[in-house]
Amino acid sequence: MNETAASETGSGRGADKAKPAGPKAGRVDPSLFVRKTPDGLNQIDLVVQDMHCAGCLRKVERGLGELPGVEYARANLSTKRVAVRWQPARLKPADIVEKLADTGFEAVPFDPKLLSALDETEERRLLRALGVAGFAAANVMLISVGVWAGLASDMELSTRAFFYWISALIALPAIAYAGQPFFRSALRALRARSMNMDVPISLAVLLATGMSLVQTIVNASHVYFDASVTLLFFLLIGRYLDVQARAKACSAAQNLLGLRAMAATVIGPDGTQHSVPVENLEPGMKVSVASGTRIPADGEVLTGRADIDTSLVTGESVPTAVSPGSKVFAGTLNISAPLTLRVTKRDDDSLLAEIVRLMESAEQGRAGYVRLADRAARIYAPAVHVLAAATLALWFALGAGWETAFTHAIAVLIVTCPCALGLAVPVVQVVATGRLLKHGVLVKASDGLEKLADADTIVFDKTGTLTLGEPELVSAGDAGPVEIALAVALARQSRHPLARALAAHGADIAAPALSDIHEVPGMGMEAMLDGETVRLGNRSFTGADDEVSSHAGPELWLAKSSDAPRRFQFADRARSDAAETIARLTHEGFAIELLSGDREEVVRELAADLNIADWRAEARPDEKIARLEELRAQGRKVLMVGDGLNDAPALRAAHVSMSPSSAADVSQTAADFIFQGADLRPIVETIRIARGARHLVVQNFGLALVYNAVAVPLAVAGYVTPLIAAIAMSSSSITVTLNAVRLNWRRID
Repeated sequence: MNETAASETGSGRGADKAKPAGPKAGRVDPSLFVRKTPDGLNQIDLVVQDMHCAGCLRKVERGLGELPGVEYARANLSTKRVAVRWQPARLKPADIVEKLADTGFEAVPFDPKLLSALDETEERRLLRALGVAGFAAANVMLISVGVWAGLASDMELSTRAFFYWISALIALPAIAYAGQPFFRSALRALRARSMNMDVPISLAVLLATGMSLVQTIVNASHVYFDASVTLLFFLLIGRYLDVQARAKACSAAQNLLGLRAMAATVIGPDGTQHSVPVENLEPGMKVSVASGTRIPADGEVLTGRADIDTSLVTGESVPTAVSPGSKVFAGTLNISAPLTLRVTKRDDDSLLAEIVRLMESAEQGRAGYVRLADRAARIYAPAVHVLAAATLALWFALGAGWETAFTHAIAVLIVTCPCALGLAVPVVQVVATGRLLKHGVLVKASDGLEKLADADTIVFDKTGTLTLGEPELVSAGDAGPVEIALAVALARQSRHPLARALAAHGADIAAPALSDIHEVPGMGMEAMLDGETVRLGNRSFTGADDEVSSHAGPELWLAKSSDAPRRFQFADRARSDAAETIARLTHEGFAIELLSGDREEVVRELAADLNIADWRAEARPDEKIARLEELRAQGRKVLMVGDGLNDAPALRAAHVSMSPSSAADVSQTAADFIFQGADLRPIVETIRIARGARHLVVQNFGLALVYNAVAVPLAVAGYVTPLIAAIAMSSSSITVTLNAVRLNWRRID
């Protein structure tokens, strides 16, 4: 819990220990789950299990938007998550949960343990209801077969009535129990003076059952208990499979939370060790991490050397070696030796928690396709009831009996649910963001995938993007071992990037002892060796000959009064797969540009190495933005790839943007996507997944529209029974969900 939550409850992080278990919202204090946003607002993530369609989503967002002080309320149909941000002085967390209850939706604060309990409870409830409905449907159907066969042989009225009453005794309690998932949801909506798609479903089941009971009482020729209970059976199958498909397509960010260590071994001031939940870790605590266990919190290594599996953060399968002073992150795996760490961040401020928030932010946004689906569902849902009433009136007008008219109206109520339309987009987004995360790519922008699929031009920054942003020694010129050792000795005393690169190159070199070491700002390092002055720095500082040709990259010079200056040349090497990535992107039809603020000779050399024909050097931030605007005026849709810090204005100005980023800087970038690791391969993978996602979204829209175009007229015309309507409605929702899951099987290499 953060400071905001602590201030509101007066109990601090220790309140976590008193956190009661159970899925009911009333048992959990929502203020324990509040966190502070960078702009000073409070935010809470809630789980609303009863959201089943786009109409439900719209009611949740509209209801929360009516609360004073709420500045952001976004629901996600696929993950059942609701994110709310508000002004802390105007609203309490409990008011938000209460407002949702008034709207007809029960909400609980998002917590992995509670969410798991909720999911398991819903699955068990649906399975029990499905079992009851299946048992009743099988028995009632057997009785119905006997009745149908008897009708052909003029079964006696008393025998037929007996069979109908037996069917009623089986079907009525089964419908009362198995229909609860729909009845409860519909009742909550009606109490809140609103409608959801469980209202017409419940109405259809109750009308069919009530009509059958009346027919039984008057000893009519036909009843529909078999249709009623079988209708519920297929509806429950559809809902259960929908829950299962959602779980598989659900946010990969939620699954990341399961990779956290549950407890940490804290080392006390007296050296004693005790176990505490990771939620209770505070910055400054010392923890012990055994080999084979996960790092419990973001921290810094104090003692020990080990290999860490950082694939969770970087997407790289090669372990990372850490030693005293190295930074480590929660959720990564210690695979070789014990470590002692100093905790630097709380559990809810860790990199893992930040990744989860970024993923949820992307999933809960509103891309253009999502807004289109929402508008369609908003218009479509009220039409269900109007269309059913019109069907009833039409068949009465055509002279049909009340039984026939009601049967056709019931079929219309069932078949016209817009669930498939509401699921067409968000489920694809969830699958796409989950797959990208497995490849080390975080999706930050809600419309990022949609925009990336439209990009036709890619503009790269140089330093830190096409290159690693870390200079390496490429030549020591004619310097001998003695001069190199002396240069390394001076470099070890400086924090300048070139000096650190030189020191890293000579890490195993035994350097001479120097005295009177000091740094001349902007010039270099100076020291004394055996009464002689030695310097390491730029040309003018070391007295190097200006006539010596200048290296395209950066350089350092070593000077002693008794010897001529020696030159050390450095280069910022291109990423290992930069040339291959540029070639693949060019082959796929992208126009490639290199836009850098570095010197012309350096940019020219890199552009030639990577076969980039269009490049510009010494470009200031405003000039980069001007170039992006120029491309936009030409009708280009530009993907800008930059380091996310000094290129932030250009990243914002582009149509869509990506940024390579170290894990520590993941929350600072201005890009729509963040890719981890030392390779550029994720750029190609992300583009292909974005295009695949767009293709599946269009397919899902097509599937939903074709279903409605065919099913609705047939139902109005009387060619669809309630049973067939139930099968068709459930199948449409499952079809679009499973179609989205196909993105996980698409090859991107």
